[in-house]
Amino acid sequence: MTILEVKHLKKVYTTRFGGSKVQALTDVNFAVERGEYVAIMGESGSGKTTLLNILAALDKPTGGQVLLDGRDIVGIREREISSFRRDHLGFVFQDFNLLDTFSIQDNIFLPLVLAGKRYDEMQQRLQALAPQLGIMDILKKFPYEVSGGQKQRAAVARALITQPDLVLADEPTGALDSRSSDSLLELFQQINRQGQTVLMVTHSVKAASTAQRVLFIKDGEVYHQLYRGEMSSEELYQRISEALTVMVGAGGRHA
Repeated sequence: MTILEVKHLKKVYTTRFGGSKVQALTDVNFAVERGEYVAIMGESGSGKTTLLNILAALDKPTGGQVLLDGRDIVGIREREISSFRRDHLGFVFQDFNLLDTFSIQDNIFLPLVLAGKRYDEMQQRLQALAPQLGIMDILKKFPYEVSGGQKQRAAVARALITQPDLVLADEPTGALDSRSSDSLLELFQQINRQGQTVLMVTHSVKAASTAQRVLFIKDGEVYHQLYRGEMSSEELYQRISEALTVMVGAGGRHA
């Protein structure tokens, strides 16, 4: 069942005073099935960050549609957009975005507090998540008292505790060492196996090789895609590396 449809997405930025226009997205089309784990890759300037911001309802496209469970998020009114993001989307950022004045537990609870959930419901949801994410022993600590890997696990908990339709991850391993990165990627695979839909933007071939499908963005369009199929992560890693090499050296659109 399709959960996300992106149709003919276009984004043009106009520089200050209208001096010139920059086409960030030209014609992006793809769909994501419920329970799928998709990675998006591309060179700097390819449009993948712009795409993620539009999918996150943080930016609006110049044209096209983004359908989440059949609803076009592009048309959601400004006063409703914050509650829509909170209710339907979970976010994992490279720099964690945790508040240092809040405990880890309170950081995780924040979206539920904003949604007006009762404390006992928040506790119940956290007790189901925390052991799985390996953060039970840091819930009372503050972000500055824990490691980068623990911060990112807390950020994943904050993303999941709202029970979102879709988790959007922006370079989630970018600020982590290799051991913490490996641990986080294993966690992403685990939550995906439990049915969570994940869409991750990454420069990391290793991170992308844990996904079920990899989309390559070039010049504001989907240039190519790879499906894992029966491939191991090592085999997918090699295929991704080869695809990136071809993409960097090629011009124009790939089938």
